[in-house]
Amino acid sequence: MMKRTVALLSTMVFLLALSAAAQQMQHKKPEDKSKRPSPPATAEMAFANGKKITIDYSSPRMRGRKIMGGLVPYDKIWRTGANEATSFVTEADLDVNGTKVPAGKYTLYTLPGADAWKLIINKQTGQWGLTYHEDQDLARIDMKLGKTKAPVEDFTISFVKHGPKAADLVMEWENTRLSVPIKEEK
Repeated sequence: MMKRTVALLSTMVFLLALSAAAQQMQHKKPEDKSKRPSPPATAEMAFANGKKITIDYSSPRMRGRKIMGGLVPYDKIWRTGANEATSFVTEADLDVNGTKVPAGKYTLYTLPGADAWKLIINKQTGQWGLTYHEDQDLARIDMKLGKTKAPVEDFTISFVKHGPKAADLVMEWENTRLSVPIKEEK
């Protein structure tokens, strides 16, 4: 009889603890991603016809670290930001430095090098930033490599427009500036 009582009490305590944990999970607030060490950022551009390109990424900080050739190693695929994979959504068909990119959702990676970089447009979406499958590459595109005028603390992606149907996609961090021309296809 005593064993049954102990077993029953143990089961009740377990169920109460499980119930409390479930209630706590229901009331848990979603993560505030802006408080991350590499907070979320967005680069967006609209063509004259209203079709947009949107890039969502996480923006890591230098914090006194060696970035290019250090934190971002040369000759290895980089997730191009931090945290979740960098998403690239285009409502328009594009020409990216001579490569056709149909309207759709993609992930951006880069292949850094001391003297040359490649932008990788990958068809897999929704994954964590370190999940990369080369067989899902739509294209690998040469980028123009240059220097920034001053050190850039926060990794930044932006667009520099050149008329109603063209822009440069620009990435800057530390002393490195990368760009690639983008045009809307007809």
